[in-house]
Amino acid sequence: MHKENLKKYEAEQIERIIKNLSLPSYRAKQLTHWIYKKYASSIDEITEFSKNLRKTLSETYYIGNIELIERKKSSDETEKFLWKLEDGEKIESVLIPDKDRLTLCISSQVGCPLKCKFCLTGRIGFRRNLLSWEILDQFIQVSKILENEDKKVTNIVFMGMGEPLLNFDNVVAALWRFKNLLEFSPRRITVSSVGIIPNLIELPDKAPPVKLAISLNATDEITRSYLMPINKKYSLNELIKTLREYPLKQGQRITFEYVMIKNINTSEEDAYRLSQLLKGIPSKINLIPFNPWEGSNLERPDEEAIINFQNILISKGFSVFIRKSKGKDILAACGQLKALYANQEVL
Repeated sequence: MHKENLKKYEAEQIERIIKNLSLPSYRAKQLTHWIYKKYASSIDEITEFSKNLRKTLSETYYIGNIELIERKKSSDETEKFLWKLEDGEKIESVLIPDKDRLTLCISSQVGCPLKCKFCLTGRIGFRRNLLSWEILDQFIQVSKILENEDKKVTNIVFMGMGEPLLNFDNVVAALWRFKNLLEFSPRRITVSSVGIIPNLIELPDKAPPVKLAISLNATDEITRSYLMPINKKYSLNELIKTLREYPLKQGQRITFEYVMIKNINTSEEDAYRLSQLLKGIPSKINLIPFNPWEGSNLERPDEEAIINFQNILISKGFSVFIRKSKGKDILAACGQLKALYANQEVL
């Protein structure tokens, strides 16, 4: 008999399931508490329910879980988790320690359709969107592991495999679940996008008030289209115009991510152009020196070029940080996630 995964349901739907079983309404709260706060992986673990109730529920329902295949630790303490989904597809999440923060970088798609030149994930091609529960479950499973180690995720970034705004409905549903079911503050969640403009415009109205990061990576249309083919559909000019109108609360800033690639986007002219592009937008700039991977013909710029680029932007009044890439030795750094699809390239 086909069983339904309880993690697919919203809180109101779980209330209906409980009502249809002629059970008191408080059972719904208990059930969601066990799934989202106690991280129960099966109905049998819900000891607050009688054996008969567990048996009745188990006849029709189960608690789905993504399955941990591999956990790798980098020399800098960054960790990468490889997960197997119920249909056999695979995704990765990365746990990044930084002083008093423990940031979980989660995936929103299996693979990615965007084919950005600097990103290994894009070479997998697009396999499918993650469902909202699969997005959420990366956090649940990692949190369950960390509980035994007396650690806790403090921040979430949607910067793993995939483009979050191309999986808009599932990502928005997951964001609301983070807030309402896991009681995780939206202020500690960052959604990163290349700038899918129609969905970017909708995001503030549809989702809780999360932080926004934009993967920019170039200061002119030709270079950005070369690095990021999506620019031919949603141009740099149109993206910047949209971001100028993006509703920000007092003190909020948009983070701009800029992958630095030798001889492509690291000249002084690029730095000055970037300062002009972002003028007037409350912003923070993360410079990310390119992380080389086998098969790429792109190179990391030298330190002098990186520092010079940063100094020009600082002289123009911007907050600029050089992102130290963590987890490079386990292919966990920005743009390196491939989830064992190494030999599959969409040409």
